[in-house]
Amino acid sequence: MRFEISRGGSGLTYEIRNIVLIAKKMQQHGLKIIWENIGDPVQKGERIPAWMKEVLTDILREDLSYAYSPTKGVDATRAFLAECTNARGKTQITPEDIIFFNGLGDAIARAYSSIQVDARMIMPEPTYSTHLMAEVLHASFPPNTYRMNPYNNWQPDLRELEQKVRSHRAIVGILIINPDNPTGFVYPVEMLEQVVRIARENDLFIISDETYTNIVYNGKTTVPISDVIGDVPAISMKGISKELPWPGARCGWMEVYNADKDPIFARFINTILHQKMSEVCSTTLPQMAIPRIMTHPEYKNYLRERTQHYEKLSTIAYGILKDVPFLIANKTNGAFYMTVLFNESVLNGRQHLHIEQPEIRSYVESLTKDIEYDKRFVYYLLAATGICVVPLTSFFSPLLGFRMTLLDKDVDEFEYVVKTIAAKITEYINSSK
Repeated sequence: MRFEISRGGSGLTYEIRNIVLIAKKMQQHGLKIIWENIGDPVQKGERIPAWMKEVLTDILREDLSYAYSPTKGVDATRAFLAECTNARGKTQITPEDIIFFNGLGDAIARAYSSIQVDARMIMPEPTYSTHLMAEVLHASFPPNTYRMNPYNNWQPDLRELEQKVRSHRAIVGILIINPDNPTGFVYPVEMLEQVVRIARENDLFIISDETYTNIVYNGKTTVPISDVIGDVPAISMKGISKELPWPGARCGWMEVYNADKDPIFARFINTILHQKMSEVCSTTLPQMAIPRIMTHPEYKNYLRERTQHYEKLSTIAYGILKDVPFLIANKTNGAFYMTVLFNESVLNGRQHLHIEQPEIRSYVESLTKDIEYDKRFVYYLLAATGICVVPLTSFFSPLLGFRMTLLDKDVDEFEYVVKTIAAKITEYINSSK
């Protein structure tokens, strides 16, 4: 080429997917992989019910399901979603306040790229990789963060949040993920109200990622940000990837609150919309399916059964891991992930696990030179057992740990996986003594 054309990377790796490449190389040597790295319920054995497939089959018979939709999304679906929000009686929106995207990854990328380069979002730490990478790519600098405290059940440090937004004038918005990914923390109403207060007093807007808003258990409760937002500008990000679940649909949307109350925020939303216009629209079929699936008489029972299953696996995982030496495990109460933390200073670069096959052992040894200690553990765990989890440092955190899923439909297999992880942690830690 005449000159370098690549903009250059951010220095970040999307480890949730990157580790798949490593696992597949090990797979070539006969290692059976147990995928605990990505939140895809279907890949983990979720069976899509017959009634849901029938709904989709009926829609496929309609010619409009093959056509472009309006840029903002299918009119009837946006009207349905606006009615759902308005029925709660806290915030009133119109269908025009809803914009559809090809998955929330698309929505996140377009939202962050519409922010001026010198304006910053503040986000939880650890945080979901897609938000992190979008913020870093937009600003070319590491993100501002507020801590999720593992020593207090992963509660966000709102005192730190408030101090930072007051002292860093470049911060224009606050990200919350409720329920949280990767920690599984569920925001109580009072905490959401505090976030809204901080935003109001500091003239900020809020992005609330509510992908898992209907996947809450263990007696915890929360509300969508629309219930407490008042007059503060905000965006709620929602989707069907995890709730239906239909991750392959790549269908998510923004609900915009209070754009009429702040002209700067209104211009920001308009910038996002104009970006969306460049690709005409988002996929039509899944949009058309949303009202018909969510109003189906079987839907609430189906969602309840799935949530009860996650609660069961959450209890099993916590029961096994909470007493493992040198480990900090908090019970997951929402979404379907569990994040586990190693005590400080317990990991080092000399620890290892026995790996049966010499080719895999040699490969892992080549990967584990001068890398984060939690990533080193994750690679050894993968090579020794086939269990594929994600290192916590991949979620922009200095804390050392890993994230696994609560998605296995076979309870006995799940219990075996967690017990194996627990045993290998002890073996790994003791290997350098």
